[in-house]
Amino acid sequence: MQLDHDQLHRLLDRLEESDIQEFRLEGDDFRLEVRRNLPTAAVMPVGVPAMAAAPAPASPVAPVAAAPLTETPSAPPPPAAASRTDLLEITAPMVATFYRAPAPGEPSFVEVGTRINVGQTVCILEAMKLMNELETEVGGEVVEILVENGTPVEFGQVLMRVRPV
Repeated sequence: MQLDHDQLHRLLDRLEESDIQEFRLEGDDFRLEVRRNLPTAAVMPVGVPAMAAAPAPASPVAPVAAAPLTETPSAPPPPAAASRTDLLEITAPMVATFYRAPAPGEPSFVEVGTRINVGQTVCILEAMKLMNELETEVGGEVVEILVENGTPVEFGQVLMRVRPV
């Protein structure tokens, strides 16, 4: 993914006009993070720039070239069932909405008991109206699907557990 200077400015203008408090975008050679610490008690009407409604300043925004893509979530993901050491976990790489099938009415990508291979699509994560296919980095048999279809998920939240075979 490439992002030129004009696209970056349009994106930042749209974010400023919205009530989005945290936004992360990653490409092959950059990472862009925008965070605003808006008071939780403040209620902003839609369309009012965050800077006008809240005195808290926006964090500096800058693309990071060749930065390691390790992230630490600002809040811990929702607790999952106790982890079993014999199972591998498939986690959400972003904040998004979890979908089990490619479209409503179509069969799910995987079910409990499905054998999966590395690189196989196991779900779709929708973030900012973009549908992202999540390809697994593990192979084995799906033994647990921990998220309901259409449910919001947090970065690092366990979506599925797989027994390696």
